[in-house]
Amino acid sequence: MNSRQRRGVLLLLLSVLCATGAFFGVISVINDVNSKVGPEVSAYRLKTDVPPYTALRATQFEKISMPKRWLSESAVTDLSVVSGKIAVTQLRKGSLLQDDMIVKRPELVAGEQEIAIMIDAATGVAGKITPGDLVNIFATFAGKTDRAPDQSRIIVPNAKVIDVGRLTPLEAKSGDRRIGRREAVPITFALNTTDAQRVAYAESFAENVRLALLAKGSPATLRPGDSAYTLNEDKNR
Repeated sequence: MNSRQRRGVLLLLLSVLCATGAFFGVISVINDVNSKVGPEVSAYRLKTDVPPYTALRATQFEKISMPKRWLSESAVTDLSVVSGKIAVTQLRKGSLLQDDMIVKRPELVAGEQEIAIMIDAATGVAGKITPGDLVNIFATFAGKTDRAPDQSRIIVPNAKVIDVGRLTPLEAKSGDRRIGRREAVPITFALNTTDAQRVAYAESFAENVRLALLAKGSPATLRPGDSAYTLNEDKNR
């Protein structure tokens, strides 16, 4: 083997050694990254904004993968948990779904039924009522004759709210005294048959239906005479 051949062999061995070193260098970098990043898990990102207190659907989310160590402990990794749940706040597009963003929708108990009515956003404690709250439902009725006074009544005390819908335009009733653009929110209650009939009657024939939000865990106790009011009661005092 002459000197030129020996140089060729040396260069070849040197190339092999460099390639081997580079290979192990890449493996070392990959292992280092894996040790820092860790295994990936599934998470769910919102594809659109979701208003508060609305029912959640699987189609509102997209599945993504990201390192487990980068997820918070409250991140949702199983989308089946949204079944029967509602959003507790405004959920923004692109946000990762967290356990504390959702709650279980209040359920009916034996003897109750769902009934939904449109409540004027300006007079219905707009933005403050959430599923699970208790409210008093007020209705105002015009006097049946010119001499009969207008009357306000608590038609259902301690009504349980189980769903709050989206803000929608409200069409004015015939003879409505109020003018201008108005909006309403569909609110669903869990009521017994009699109370549901009262609410349906009020929505059809009352001039206005209002809600009074009660303190958490403090149902109202009505004294005799509290359920109805006319302006004459103050005038006669």
